Amino acid sequence: MTSADRWATQLLLCALVGAILLVLAPAALTRTLLTDTAGNSMRLGAYDPYGTFANDPRIGIEHVYVPWQDVNLASLDSVDRYARERARSLLITVEPWSWSRASKLVSPAELHSGIMAGRYDPAILALCKTATLLQSQVTIRWAHEMDLQSAPYPWSRWRPAEYIEAYRHFVDTCRQVANNIKFMWSPRGEANLRDYYPGGDYVDSIGLTIFGYQKYEVALYGKALTLAERLKSPYELVIEYGKELYITEYGCYGDTGYMKRCIEEGKAPGANFSKIAGIVYFNEIDPHQWQPHGSPDWRIFSKFFAETKR
Repeated sequence: MTSADRWATQLLLCALVGAILLVLAPAALTRTLLTDTAGNSMRLGAYDPYGTFANDPRIGIEHVYVPWQDVNLASLDSVDRYARERARSLLITVEPWSWSRASKLVSPAELHSGIMAGRYDPAILALCKTATLLQSQVTIRWAHEMDLQSAPYPWSRWRPAEYIEAYRHFVDTCRQVANNIKFMWSPRGEANLRDYYPGGDYVDSIGLTIFGYQKYEVALYGKALTLAERLKSPYELVIEYGKELYITEYGCYGDTGYMKRCIEEGKAPGANFSKIAGIVYFNEIDPHQWQPHGSPDWRIFSKFFAETKR
């Protein structure tokens, strides 16, 4: 199974679990440490396929992933209802591929040429028409982590100029039917991320990916890193754009002490990162391998709460 297959399979399973949770509306499985601190106006959110934060009033952003093909767009109505019942906005990460095993995988070049030729416009229009009818505030995060060339995404194989024109095509097409949607540009945080910036007219907010994996950091850097050490470089690369900044995928994995520090840092990144408007926790097992250390389990309830007094 390829990395793309593993990613698609994992997220499809998560979507199914999430759909069940929406119907059952369960109580939170555990108390969350992703609670706001006094006087901290930073928004907190979660990608939460297991409903761990279902009843946490401090979570203000509901994050979901969808492909733009072979997806039941009516399911967004359930997601919208779930978010509205909890007074949350919606962050929708749109991945320009299909999760269906029956679909033919296209090469990076084929995907790009198809986008620019308008072959995916019906899918874009259908998605954006559905999103604009949702009652929650919607931000679309399209083709994220384009600057991470080791990612299993076809769009991360594009040259920067190709990514920019494809991103702009998506936004321009979406705006034909939706004028109430915001758009997030979301690089991984690599040193070359600025090469992929599509321009201020196409970006309402910027999202970065920041994970803390203790074993990986110790092996690579000889020590466990702080959030400030992970965030400093990408933050400085995007701050001058003057957009709202988010950490849209945040996760912690390590021993109890590491987890406590990592999560506390996520609640309040500090004065040096005052432009961070919110942090969205990725409460799931990573679908990718962090070689040679395996896939970290970012889920708070399964790895941290089991060792912490309630």
